[in-house]
Amino acid sequence: MSRSYVIKPELGKTYPFISHGKGIYLYDKDGKRYIDGCSGAVTASIGHGVEEVAEAMYQQAKEVSFAYRSHFSSDAVEELGAKLAEWAPGSLNWTFFVSSGSEATETAQKIAIQYWQEKGRPTKNRIISRWMSYHGITMGALSMSGHVLRRKRFVPLLEDYPTITGPYPYRRPAGMSLEAYALECANELERAILRVGAEQVAAFIAEPVIGASGGAVVPPDGYFQRIREICDKYEVLFIADEVMTGVGRTGKAFGVDHWGVVPDLMTLGKGMSAGYTPMAATMVTDEIIETITQGSGLIMAGHTYSANPQSAAVSLAVLKYVEKHGLIEKAAEQGAYLLSRLQELADELPLIGEARGLGMLCGLEFVKNKETKEPFALSEGVASKVIAKAFEKGLLIYPAMGGIEGVAGDSIIVSPPLTITKEQIDELIALLKDAIVSVQQELKDKALIG
Repeated sequence: MSRSYVIKPELGKTYPFISHGKGIYLYDKDGKRYIDGCSGAVTASIGHGVEEVAEAMYQQAKEVSFAYRSHFSSDAVEELGAKLAEWAPGSLNWTFFVSSGSEATETAQKIAIQYWQEKGRPTKNRIISRWMSYHGITMGALSMSGHVLRRKRFVPLLEDYPTITGPYPYRRPAGMSLEAYALECANELERAILRVGAEQVAAFIAEPVIGASGGAVVPPDGYFQRIREICDKYEVLFIADEVMTGVGRTGKAFGVDHWGVVPDLMTLGKGMSAGYTPMAATMVTDEIIETITQGSGLIMAGHTYSANPQSAAVSLAVLKYVEKHGLIEKAAEQGAYLLSRLQELADELPLIGEARGLGMLCGLEFVKNKETKEPFALSEGVASKVIAKAFEKGLLIYPAMGGIEGVAGDSIIVSPPLTITKEQIDELIALLKDAIVSVQQELKDKALIG
C-alpha cells in the first residue's frame, strides 16, 4: 500500500511490520528478530506461537465463536469460570468476563457501588485510589488512575478519585525503615477515609505491584496486610487490580498472594489470555453476589463481546498451558535470576538508580545522580531514548515514566514471557546493557550526567 489509513500510537512515525513470533522472539517482515523483553504490554506471558492455544482457537471457531451472553452460556465460558474460581483466593468465585483491563476495572468500580446500593447504603459511592497508579484508559478507569501523564488531557472529564500516595520504597524518607514506611503509606488510607467519611466510600483500588506509572514498584511487606485491616474496619471494599500482575506474572497465581491478602474484587487481563485474544475479567466474592442476587438480581454492566465462547476457549487453553508447564514456579525462579542480572547492571552503570521487581515483572529507574537519586526532567526523554535504542538492537521493553508527581521519573519495565530461559535472559541483558551504555554516553557528552 502507498499509504496507511491506521491511527497508530505516534502519528507520522513509520513502524516495522510484524511477520511472526515464536517463543520469546518476534520477527518483522524484513527478517529482523526481536526479544520480546516486555511481553508486548506485559501480556504475552506464555510466549508466541503456542500450538496448543492455536488448536483450541481453531476447535472453538469450528463450533461457535460468538454467542451473546444474554442468550446463551457455553462450555468454554463455564469451564473458564470454574478454573478461575479454582485459582483465586478466598471466596472470589464469581467472574464477569469483558474484553480489556480498562473494562474490567470499570466493571469492578460499578459492582462495588451497586453492592452498597443493594445493601441500602447508596451514599457509599466514592472510590479511593492512589497517585502513581494506572487502572485503564476509559473514563471511569482513568478517573481511578493516578497516572498524571495519561490523565492530563482529560482532567475536566474525570472524577477526582486519586487521593493517597502509593508506596515507593526507593524514595522513602531517609532513615525510615521499610516496616515503618509500609505502615505510614497504608495508614494514609485511613486518614483519607476519615476525611471523606466512611459512609461515602465504596472501595479502595490498588495494583499489587505498581506498573505503568512507576516501573514495577513493589510495596514493603506489611503494606497490604494493613490496607486489608483498614478496609475491614471502615467497611470499604478492596479492589485488587491484577490486570498486569495476575496469572503468574509475579511468581504467584496473583500478586496479592505474596502478602496473604484476599480482596473483595479482583480484575484480570493481559496474561489471562496471554495476548492470543482480547479477554479480561472482574472477579467478586460470594458475599457480593449473594447480596445482589437477593436484591435486584442483575449486575448493571455488559459489553457485546463479554463472555464470548471464542475468547473463553482461548483463555482456558492459556491457563491450562500455564499449569501444565509450571510457569508460575518458573516465573518465580527465572524472575529472581532476571532481577539479579538487572541489579548487576544497576551496580555497574551510573545511569541506573534502582533495579526492582517481583517474579517476572521487573523495572529499572534512571537517575541523574545515583547518590542523591536526583531524577531527570521528563523533557530529557531518558527512558524513551533507552527504549528506542533497545528497539534498534532488537529488544522490546516497556515505558513507565512520570512516577514522581507526573513531572519526573524515568523508568522501564522488563517483563519477558514466563517461558524465558536463563540463557535467553543473559541475551536480553546484553542487549539492554548495550542500549543503556549508549544512552549513558550520549548524556555524558551533553554534560547531563557526570
